[in-house]
Amino acid sequence: MQIDSRGFINTALQRACRFYNERPDENDISLLVIHNISLPAAQFGTQYIDDLFMGCIDSQAHPSFADLKGVEVSAHCVIKRTGELIQYVPFNKRAWHAGVSQYKGRNGCNDFSIGIELEGCDDVPYTAKQYTTLITLTQAILKQYPKINTDHIVGHCDIAPGRKTDPGISFDWTYFFNHLKIQAGEK
Repeated sequence: MQIDSRGFINTALQRACRFYNERPDENDISLLVIHNISLPAAQFGTQYIDDLFMGCIDSQAHPSFADLKGVEVSAHCVIKRTGELIQYVPFNKRAWHAGVSQYKGRNGCNDFSIGIELEGCDDVPYTAKQYTTLITLTQAILKQYPKINTDHIVGHCDIAPGRKTDPGISFDWTYFFNHLKIQAGEK
């Protein structure tokens, strides 16, 4: 897996989301934020995540979608339960994933972060295929954006505490970081 100079992943399905803009400083990509998403909640394999990020979700398709009418939100990538990787926003652009957020005294994490969504919910274990794709993707991100290191990888819950809980208790941070180091060749 490789990321080109424009921020596109060579192995990802590319979807042309329009909910992004320019970063204030393209050279300040220094944080990776891991999220989860499922629409409806805890239902997987639906088309609704794609519909949301593409701006065409039917807000009447499910009662929980009423608040999504007119919402403009995105992530750089989504990793489906199958391990499939979909890229909605090139990494060099600012995706709209973090909302009101703060990291180490800096507000507005969208300005300097990459947002990766795992298809899932806080209390359902993620799949082995998702971890494999996430680890491989993270390795490529670390290589392309050297300001991001393992100290600058967080959950949405860490940058928006009290407002967000993802990726939740089901995300195995120890497994993720241990395998990330093994694949990076660290002992």
